[in-house]
Amino acid sequence: MIDLRRLHVLRAVAHHGTVSGAAKALHMSTSAASQQIRLLSKDLGVPLLEPVGRGVRLSAAAHILIAHIDAIEAMWRLAEAEIQATEGEPSGLLRLCGFPTAIATLLAPLVDTARDRHPALELRLRESEASESFDLLFAGDADLALVEATPDNPPPEDIRFDARTVFNDPFDLVVPGDHRCADAADVDLRDLARDPWVLGVPGSMHRRHVLTACSNAGFRPTVTGEAREWLVIAVMAAHRMGVALIPRLVDLPHHLDLVRVPVSGPFTPFRHFQAVTLRGGARRPAVAAVMELLDERIRAAEGIGPPPRTRP
Repeated sequence: MIDLRRLHVLRAVAHHGTVSGAAKALHMSTSAASQQIRLLSKDLGVPLLEPVGRGVRLSAAAHILIAHIDAIEAMWRLAEAEIQATEGEPSGLLRLCGFPTAIATLLAPLVDTARDRHPALELRLRESEASESFDLLFAGDADLALVEATPDNPPPEDIRFDARTVFNDPFDLVVPGDHRCADAADVDLRDLARDPWVLGVPGSMHRRHVLTACSNAGFRPTVTGEAREWLVIAVMAAHRMGVALIPRLVDLPHHLDLVRVPVSGPFTPFRHFQAVTLRGGARRPAVAAVMELLDERIRAAEGIGPPPRTRP
């Protein structure tokens, strides 16, 4: 009989890429994690790790084993969901995680609604970015994550996760009240090629979105400000350091003299958001109930986030 705990350690190594990363996620020492894999290798009679330079990598046998483990885990969650569906009202603990603006605009209000709609269901929230959200799901520390789709996320064919696109969040042009575009009903990015711009810091998804949109529009923006937080980007734009593109889901401080202008034409950037569970987890009654509430919140948002503010 194979020790299932050893299989879990091997899956963690595959997910995190190193034995030390897996050990940290599982709250055990690196030597203990290595020992578990050595014992599993002995049980199976095949090597599971191969030396590469100063590190190791999974062997071909390990990859085959992990594919079967993931499939078994998914089947178990489907069986668990079917059993729970016979119990009637959704109940128990459900842990949600997501990026900051999603929590503020969608998930926190959803939790409030769920108290009245499903009193037997206990919801907990945790702020996390996409990469951390997948780690939380994998480790069993989250049941449902709301994440932005990025090239760094696990691919759609990854059998460990189920991901469903739930909404697209358009970027609006944000300018000070005296900017020439402040009175416009909408704006084409090509009309802003000569303006200074405020962008996210290098490596951020915001910067990627803006640079891609501007490149598609035929220009490279002149960057006069860089920031990590939406609030800082908005303050820079309000003080005429440059124009900015900010997602509609982001609620800006009302005391700033800023106007949102919708972006028209084929170069409008969007953030694409997905609801993610472990494979099979979406069929749990508690998850299905929360997804229904989330869909209600999204439909009520009428395009996500506050509507663009234009001059009367």
